[in-house]
Amino acid sequence: MLDTLMLSRIQFATNISFHILFPTITIALSWFLLFFKMRFDKTNDPVWMRAYRFWVKIFAITFALGVVSGITMSFQFGTNWPKFMETVGNIAGPLLGYEILTAFFLEAGFLGVMLFGINRVSQKVHTLSTFIVAVGTSLSSFWILALNSWMHTPQGHEMRDGVAFPVDWLAIIFNPSFPYRIMHMLVASGLTAAFLIAGISAYRLLKGDDKRAPKLTLKIAVTVAAFLTPVQIFLGDMHGLNTLEHQPQKIAAMEGVWHTEKGAPLLLFAIPNETEQKNDFAIGIPKVASFILTHDFDGEVKGLNEFKGNHPPVAPVFFAFRIMVGIGMLMLFIAWVSRIQLWRKDELSPWVLKMLLLMSFSGWVATLAGWYVTEIGRQPWLVTGILKVKDAVTDIAPTNVGISLTFYIALYTVLMIAYIHTIFTMAGRAIEIEEISEEEKGEPVKDAKNTIDINYTTKEE
Repeated sequence: MLDTLMLSRIQFATNISFHILFPTITIALSWFLLFFKMRFDKTNDPVWMRAYRFWVKIFAITFALGVVSGITMSFQFGTNWPKFMETVGNIAGPLLGYEILTAFFLEAGFLGVMLFGINRVSQKVHTLSTFIVAVGTSLSSFWILALNSWMHTPQGHEMRDGVAFPVDWLAIIFNPSFPYRIMHMLVASGLTAAFLIAGISAYRLLKGDDKRAPKLTLKIAVTVAAFLTPVQIFLGDMHGLNTLEHQPQKIAAMEGVWHTEKGAPLLLFAIPNETEQKNDFAIGIPKVASFILTHDFDGEVKGLNEFKGNHPPVAPVFFAFRIMVGIGMLMLFIAWVSRIQLWRKDELSPWVLKMLLLMSFSGWVATLAGWYVTEIGRQPWLVTGILKVKDAVTDIAPTNVGISLTFYIALYTVLMIAYIHTIFTMAGRAIEIEEISEEEKGEPVKDAKNTIDINYTTKEE
């Protein structure tokens, strides 16, 4: 039977895994929406408004699920991990409070204007509202990742009787891993939103939708993905070097390096064997891991033996890292193949459209894999060098945690199925029910800056 510690870890992992999916979309999708709206303001072309109106609905659904799951997740700091707030609440509390005051209020305050104010406020005010919501989503990630990064590389505090007190807020916020983590996450959000937009647009095209809106949004999304994927690879390398400096045990687990060695191989595949401290069925490229990590083929990489058991479980970190990298390479391939095809003939072949459809939620897979590398790789610490996971857990009965965990899993399964079904239902309806512009009817385009006259008609009409 699982004990309270393991059940609480599984419950928090379930909550954070579900929650992180939605901000990963909304952070970047809000900037896509701002781009659509600004293009509409500049060109008066209704196709941009149709793109905006379709995707703002998906943004609203995604935002709502992110808020609800975020609230339930925060409850667990008190119910499952009381020692966490007792020990570092002087730092975690203000950072979470800053996120609410500077980010959530912006998002919540102007989201209503975004969703319902298109025909009620001037276009400048509506565009400004979209911009403020986009800023709010990015600010939210700023504060959350500041806290998370501090938990990995804490500084700017002092310990008094086992409690952390802030002494330098700039050092706390801009801790050593924060710049790399925030950039890596923002670009991950950009890729997640880009592949979602591309995938849903591809779905509409595969279903016979010959309108301009899905073709336009697909082209934009693929272009963004083709640009951001190599940027993410570069940022990932920079983040890895930072992790090597501050959390070398995590790197050792990621690379499956059991014993300190020079010229460590890059393992393409292996099955970590923690009992015998070796890798079974290993397939690797000699010396490449050392070159990537130290920029020297004979560079020394610290092994897990250096940390005397005070290191994370190897297998989850090892495999999650390879899933993240594998999805990243697939993103790079699909994005560039799609972009090259669009450049050559301004349309995509059916097999590429099908691949984009299959990749609709690939950003989720890569994000979760990367998050598991980050969080499992911090074990056994909850806050590095300050508080271990086992010392922060509640003392309530395992049965109570098990009941709530079962409820969370059931609820999140239903919500996830409903969310994905809703998105594809909306895409399916957009194929038959679409806003048709005067231009596409062969009529002159009206001045749309002050008036947005939306006409709905069926495709057959």
